[in-house]
Amino acid sequence: MTDLSLVRHIVLDMDGTLYSGTRLFAQTLPFLEGLRNLGIGYTFLTNNTSRSKADYVVKLRKLGIEASKSEIYTPAESTIAHLRSSLPHAKAVALVGTPSLVQEFVEAGFTVNWDAPEVVVVAFDTTLTYERLCRAAYWINTGLPFFATHPDFVCPTDEPTVLVDCGSVCACLTAATGRLPIVFGKPNPSILLELSDRLHLAPQQMMMVGDRIYTDIKMAQGAGVPAVLVLSGETTEAQAADMTQQPDLTVADIGILGKLLADAQGACKS
Repeated sequence: MTDLSLVRHIVLDMDGTLYSGTRLFAQTLPFLEGLRNLGIGYTFLTNNTSRSKADYVVKLRKLGIEASKSEIYTPAESTIAHLRSSLPHAKAVALVGTPSLVQEFVEAGFTVNWDAPEVVVVAFDTTLTYERLCRAAYWINTGLPFFATHPDFVCPTDEPTVLVDCGSVCACLTAATGRLPIVFGKPNPSILLELSDRLHLAPQQMMMVGDRIYTDIKMAQGAGVPAVLVLSGETTEAQAADMTQQPDLTVADIGILGKLLADAQGACKS
């Protein structure tokens, strides 16, 4: 097991880890308070790019979690950072995304341009139209750089429906064009590596906590960041036991993790 006394910052998946749908887990608020008391920072991480960081602040506050935009990270940030570094002159984007995501790109200095784009970016677009899908396929077919904010095929929901996510839309576009996107978001380890650089912390001083093996845990292991699997969401105990590459720690919920952290950091200070 990883040395919990070294942890200075925790990256937290949200749905399945802190809450389920609109139901906040009873352990969540005490856990966050415990991190603050220990002087451990935290970042809320989601693959869902249908909402802006400001939207997530509102959502978390409705659940009783006080948060600021600086404490929230979405793959939109990774996508924007990559565009700035690898294609610094590309400012016109054909963006398959919600109005709130469009606003994030505009605030970052980009323009959404479907007539003469320089790149195509696909996100989780709950406002998607057939016309926009076809236009995206056209520009991808011309050879423009093609990016996806994250790979999820569906978005979790408590409602009796299937929320078709970014990965499914990209699969459609790949079928139509024969091209695959460059994909950001979990499990791409760049998210954790960027946070590590931003926070000036070694990977061993961070921790990734989540309920999905193929996104949260895979990303942490790819970045060399200690991985904690919680069994409060998607992954069952049997599935966890069958994992070829085990996480650094598996716990029933974040409440147990909070107690382990308090014990380890308290012992270190005594």
